[in-house]
Amino acid sequence: MRIDLTINPEGRKNAIERAREKQVLIPTMAQQKNPELIPEKIKEKLRGVGLWDVNSLNLFRITWKNEPIEDGGLFGGVNYLEIPPEISGVPARIIGIVGKWFPTGAHKVGATFGCLVPRLITGQFDPTREKAVWPSTGNYCRGGAYNSQLLGCESIAILPEGMSRERFEWLSRIAGEVIGTPGTESNVKEIFDKCWELRRTRDNIVIFNQFEELGNHLWHYEVTGNAMAEVLRDEMGPEDRLAGTVLTTGSAGTMGAGEFLKEIYPESRLAVGEALQCPTLLQNGYGDHRLEGIGDKHVPWIHNARNTDMVIGIDDNDVMAAVRLFNDEEGKRYLERQGVSKEIIGKLDLLGISGVANLAGAIKMAKYYELGSQDIIMTVFTDSMELYGSRLEEMQEKHGDFNAEAAAIAYHRSLQGLGIDFLEEMTYIGKKRIHQLKYFTWIEQQGRELDELNAQWYDYDNYWNEFRQQAEEIDRAITEFNKETGLL
Repeated sequence: MRIDLTINPEGRKNAIERAREKQVLIPTMAQQKNPELIPEKIKEKLRGVGLWDVNSLNLFRITWKNEPIEDGGLFGGVNYLEIPPEISGVPARIIGIVGKWFPTGAHKVGATFGCLVPRLITGQFDPTREKAVWPSTGNYCRGGAYNSQLLGCESIAILPEGMSRERFEWLSRIAGEVIGTPGTESNVKEIFDKCWELRRTRDNIVIFNQFEELGNHLWHYEVTGNAMAEVLRDEMGPEDRLAGTVLTTGSAGTMGAGEFLKEIYPESRLAVGEALQCPTLLQNGYGDHRLEGIGDKHVPWIHNARNTDMVIGIDDNDVMAAVRLFNDEEGKRYLERQGVSKEIIGKLDLLGISGVANLAGAIKMAKYYELGSQDIIMTVFTDSMELYGSRLEEMQEKHGDFNAEAAAIAYHRSLQGLGIDFLEEMTYIGKKRIHQLKYFTWIEQQGRELDELNAQWYDYDNYWNEFRQQAEEIDRAITEFNKETGLL
């Protein structure tokens, strides 16, 4: 299977004219992996641009290597944080790469770049007459609306009405249109239904559905995977090993990074986490949960079930308790009394809600496999608590002050006390069960082809590997597009 790079001459001509008009240069994935390749002229201009500014130069900040400052920063190494045993309760090393220092404060700007840019540079998406639609449970539509602005496109953001207030306030300033759908994180079908309604009623839209876009998987495989590998090269000693990668499923795009690591470290395992309150992969189940940004009740089209080694159920009560522990002053004082350094405590707000869920999944994996101090688990801290201040306010209002007793309970039950319940090490048949769940969403509801579903499983190597080899081809097309704008 390949990402379609067929040229639409008229659309491409219009896209080039729009880029020329807006003074937009598009970075390659090679530059996002290695910002040293970015021209010095662009770096010099970035010194006067804030990280969240709506400025097309920030396309070059779609990288894990941004200098961790709000204004004028350039590039360095990969941003990451290691969680010590005083927090995790396990000797294994848990390392997460940090998404806060992307524009918009979350790594989803990368996923949306991977979806939008191939269609833009080929003319399959015409920014002069079409609008980009971004269906999401949170950060993806934020990233899509932001990139649309940077690339001179109009956008429509779709997300559940129950998402955090910060998301809607920010989107109201960036997206051309914001549509709220019923429910919260678990109500993905309602988002899909809204997409079908737009298809029926509007003829100038292109829908970039993260749950089925191969570009989402490719960007994470290529850029996030390389960032994780670079951290491992820096951190691994001669006796260390990568035991596994743990990622909450969301759209399953980030799992492409875990698959990249498995190619380098074949003995490592790839685990996917999901909310216990909506155990889709574990129990074919349903429900509602509070792990913002993790949509469920379906298996994403781009989830490679055959390469998934473990499913981990994560109780959102544990996650939200740990969120308060990490961000309340009483919680911070308790952590300090448990031997956690002030330096680490000062960085725990780099973990947003889904980041804490990834940490919980990593702890459970470490306990299941009885991992030791020479074992490393990689994960992603997708965004930071900067995006969830209203959730802290809501918990304060609902539960009252977070006192020392509440901090002790959160620490010992929701971190140190996590067990290996609601966890499944996948057999071949178990993996196939998850894969076959795609049929009901994607074939019956969304109109995908059964032959392609079968190819994902039975023609496994060809299907997943073919489009992963397109990064250089897409980069060449980006370079040619930039040349034709005359801006190079």
